[in-house]
Amino acid sequence: MENIHPIFDTILTKQDKESLLKQRAKVIWMVGLSGSGKSTLARALENDLHNKGYLTKLLDGDNLRTGVNNNLGFSTEERRENIRRAAEVSKLFADCGIITICSLISPTHDIRSMARDIIGRDSYLEVFINCPLEVCEERDVKGLYAKARKGEIKAFTGISSPFEAPATPDIELRTDIHNLADSSRQLVEAVLPVIDYKDEK
Repeated sequence: MENIHPIFDTILTKQDKESLLKQRAKVIWMVGLSGSGKSTLARALENDLHNKGYLTKLLDGDNLRTGVNNNLGFSTEERRENIRRAAEVSKLFADCGIITICSLISPTHDIRSMARDIIGRDSYLEVFINCPLEVCEERDVKGLYAKARKGEIKAFTGISSPFEAPATPDIELRTDIHNLADSSRQLVEAVLPVIDYKDEK
C-alpha cells in the first residue's frame, strides 16, 4: 500500500476545463412530449452554438438507447434508469467543461428532480418544449401516436402513460405558437448568457 499516493490535489477541476474552453459548462435538459420539437431544437441549438465557437455534446433518447442504454426497455423502472444514466453521462461531460444538450421526454417531476440532483443545480438548465398533445399528435412525425392509439405501443407518454409538465422550467418554448426559426432564436438568446465565460482571475 505504500506505493499508493493520493492524487486528488492534482486532479483538474471543472473550472480548469471551463477556463481552457472559455465557456461555462451547462447541461441543457430539454423535456417535452414526442413531436413537440425537442430533437429538432436540440440539433439547431448545437449547430448555433458550434458556429459561435462553443464545444457541445448532444444526447437524445435515440443515440443513448443504441449505446449506453441499449439493454433498457420502457417499463417505469427502465425509463427511470434511462434518465439516471443520461444524467450521469451528462455530468461527466459537464465536469469536462462541455455544454451538453439532452433531448429526453423526462415525463415526471420525480425523474427530472433525480436528473437535476445528479447533475447539480448549478449545472442544470431545464427547457420545457411546451406543445399541446393534440398538436403533437397532428404532427406524429414517427407515427408513434397512431400506434399508441391502436394499442400497439404500451405505456406511451401522453396517451397511456402520464406526462407531468414542468411547473417552473428555466426556459419555456411554445412550439405550437412559434415556428422553428423563432423558437430556435428564443432558445439561443436564453442560453448564451448562461454559458458566457467571464474570467474571474
